[in-house]
Amino acid sequence: MRRLLIVALLASTAAAPPSDPAHAPAADHGADHGAAPAAAAAAAEAAAPAAPAAGRAVLPPFAALLAQMPTITDSRDWPELTEEAAWDALINAKPESRQLARWRYAGSLIRRGMGAEALGVLETMESDDEDLALVAPFQLASGAALVMIGHYRDAVEALSLPELEGNAEACAWRVRALAGTGDDKAAARQINCAVPAINGRAPQERKPFTLAAAKGAIAINQGQPALAWLKLFGDQDPQANLLRGKALLASGDPAEGLFRLSRADLSGTPDIQAEAKLAHIQGDLKLHRITPAEGIKQLEALRYGWRGGPVEQGALRLEYQLALAENDHRAALRSAATLFRYYRPDGDSSMMLKQIQAWLGEMLAPDSGTPLPEAAGLYWDYKELAPAGAEGDTLALRLADRLEAAGLYPRAAELLQYQLMQRRQDVAQGPLSVKVATLFILSGDPVKALDTLHATEQASYSDAMRFDRKRIEAVALYKLGREAAAMAALDGVPGGGGVRSEIHWRTRNWGSFITENEATLPAPGAMSPPNQAIVLRQAVALAMLNQEAKLQALRARYGAAFKSLPSAQAFDLLTQPTPTVDPARISAAMAAIPEASPTGAIGDLLDATASTTTG
Repeated sequence: MRRLLIVALLASTAAAPPSDPAHAPAADHGADHGAAPAAAAAAAEAAAPAAPAAGRAVLPPFAALLAQMPTITDSRDWPELTEEAAWDALINAKPESRQLARWRYAGSLIRRGMGAEALGVLETMESDDEDLALVAPFQLASGAALVMIGHYRDAVEALSLPELEGNAEACAWRVRALAGTGDDKAAARQINCAVPAINGRAPQERKPFTLAAAKGAIAINQGQPALAWLKLFGDQDPQANLLRGKALLASGDPAEGLFRLSRADLSGTPDIQAEAKLAHIQGDLKLHRITPAEGIKQLEALRYGWRGGPVEQGALRLEYQLALAENDHRAALRSAATLFRYYRPDGDSSMMLKQIQAWLGEMLAPDSGTPLPEAAGLYWDYKELAPAGAEGDTLALRLADRLEAAGLYPRAAELLQYQLMQRRQDVAQGPLSVKVATLFILSGDPVKALDTLHATEQASYSDAMRFDRKRIEAVALYKLGREAAAMAALDGVPGGGGVRSEIHWRTRNWGSFITENEATLPAPGAMSPPNQAIVLRQAVALAMLNQEAKLQALRARYGAAFKSLPSAQAFDLLTQPTPTVDPARISAAMAAIPEASPTGAIGDLLDATASTTTG
């Protein structure tokens, strides 16, 4: 709230000339400027997203002037102003000196440790002069203010200008910013540069910098320098005892180090206690006081009661290393998966990912001995860690085939759908989308089959792939009772007439069936089971419509070919001359038609019913 009022009041000083009494501050120049009516009006004006009000002065550029000013290399270089003096300067400043007054005010706030307020002033300055973002002193001030409010990553970015590289004051703030992000080793590399600026501060102001420096020294196993930094703190300080314990372990004094960690655990805040417990486990493992298996148990117990932040990340990384040493792939997968889900593994992340992908491949292989339900659970639990591209497709398809063979169509479909959607706009979505849609149809869910096909539509598919997708789309539409839409989907699709024939056969649309099926009648000769089915179905349809002339033509054309086939009697029954339709005769003949569908897998899909096995 205080920061908002400061920004609002700073904006109000630019809304009218200083002589305008409506913009003068209240008589009391203390901290509570929000009580003044003018401040409330200014806050409303500053919060409005519209363009600056008419009459607001356009301030002259300030970036070049600030760049020419003396460099800030020490905490004593920040301006030293009382609140009252700073506000007097702001209110009485003319347009050409207003940015300088703001700069001096922002610097005084940084000197007093008021980061949020300083950031508000700096943002107001930058809104009037965007070039300030290019000026080293301005970025130094922004970085310092961001560190104070805990925005460490933004602070590291602000302090990254090349001009600030060897600046002691910038190095001091970078130590804190990098330590705040958890990159203690990078913080350690800034310490030598930062020493003059840290030591130039008063003892109380020095504390957060020395804590960050101690953490950096510990990260690079420099225990004694870390202990030297911590001399500023009393013997009862929990944070200092935590770092002293780590430093003593790093410098080869385990007994005293573990004792200090126990003291920190006893008197520290919850976050200090959690960090102390983690350091204690690390120390016990280093001294071989506990086994790796016991270490994993203790780390799991620690994480059960503490979630988030560097402590959980450190515990997970240590768990992974211990599981790796124990050859416990399941435990390693659990730790690695949580690391990749919630944190940004650095350093050996690519090696870690490669290792766990190899383990997944081994455990999901058909000959691994892993039971199918367990294999499916493993993949689903760690699917985001599976390989990408063709390798990931192979892994997923292999498992999906096992699930499909077991009749677990919904599980197989869900598994492959995840892999499919990771493909984004990859053309490999084409064959995978056909497989997933097919599995959804086998699961009895044609709606999801259609959704899958629509979600993966691409202009870059080959004609053959588009035709495959259209055939599956037609089956799904037929399953939903949308026969006309199914027929439309097959327009222009090679072999579409065969699929249309299948649909007409199942819907007993004899007239349309005869038209479509006639084009697929085989040449007389060797009659495979599917070809026999085509001819016999045509005979059934012709008999049902009593088209005797066409039926006799069919008998003349195929009579010789059927004589030696098991279905010869059925053909003879269907094509015998008869003045009326004999339902009994036709039913007996239909029962003798070979089960092999002329359209192969498409026919099987058209016959598929909802799966009753969910796995």
